[in-house]
Amino acid sequence: MAQGNNTEVTEFFLQGFGGAQHKFLFIVFLVIYVTSLVGNIGMILLIKTDSRLRTPMYFFLQHLAFVDLCSTSAITPKMLHNFIVGNISISFGGCVMQLLVYATFATSDCYLLAAMAVDRYVAICNPLHYPIVMTRRVCIHLIAGSYVMGSINASVHTGFTFSLSFCRSNTIYHFFCDVPPILALSCSNTDMNIMLLAVLVGFNLMSTVLVIAYSYISITVAILKMSSTTGRRKAFSTCASHLIAVTIFYGTLSYMYLQPHSNNVQDNMKVASICYGIVIPMLNPLIYSLRNKEVKEALKGIGAKVF
Repeated sequence: MAQGNNTEVTEFFLQGFGGAQHKFLFIVFLVIYVTSLVGNIGMILLIKTDSRLRTPMYFFLQHLAFVDLCSTSAITPKMLHNFIVGNISISFGGCVMQLLVYATFATSDCYLLAAMAVDRYVAICNPLHYPIVMTRRVCIHLIAGSYVMGSINASVHTGFTFSLSFCRSNTIYHFFCDVPPILALSCSNTDMNIMLLAVLVGFNLMSTVLVIAYSYISITVAILKMSSTTGRRKAFSTCASHLIAVTIFYGTLSYMYLQPHSNNVQDNMKVASICYGIVIPMLNPLIYSLRNKEVKEALKGIGAKVF
């Protein structure tokens, strides 16, 4: 890249892991990615083919698996390719597309988890009205709203980020194109971008967290009011998988974007990004399959047919 404030950047270099053991990391991340592919595709097909799983909860879970599949596929294959080839470059257009796709599905993930919390709230707090409230139309609207919010958030961040001038360097100190490390390369005024990042990420986090918190506070109150121990255990078991997924997801996301500035901020973001963008999409199908009775029964049914 030539020097000068007005020089057009045609490519970036993803300096994600420096001189780390690339062969070892390649094997680790390949195993995680293949597990994510098998788990999420398997979950989608299982829900689609088993008639016992055609309920609103599994409709949302099917889309959560799709979103996880897309978000990890936006960043992991390129990272694995860089490990093999040793070429850490990514074109300007490729970087734009990677950020757009990843941010779209990562944000949609937040709203899908909130929609799933609403579904559990209605199922436990208003079980008699559940079929009336959580109709197919309502579920589709919630899913569509999640994708719309993801698209809007990603489009705003991507548009504002890549409208900047880049003259300091074209080396991104991250393993994929994300907003904060790209902003660090700009010689333009990034105050507006930083404000947008704080406002939009804060809004997405707060709005979805409030919905989830209200849902689970109401669910907890409803469970405590139940006289039957068996009823309490059954009600809690229907929420356990979602609650675990929410805790891991929002804990990592909050740490990733809302941590205070420090000398190790870049390394901390890389670790959080690995957890959020690569590990969590692998964990979600495992969490929902190992802790969900209906999914385990459906898997046993398929196993019985195959073997």
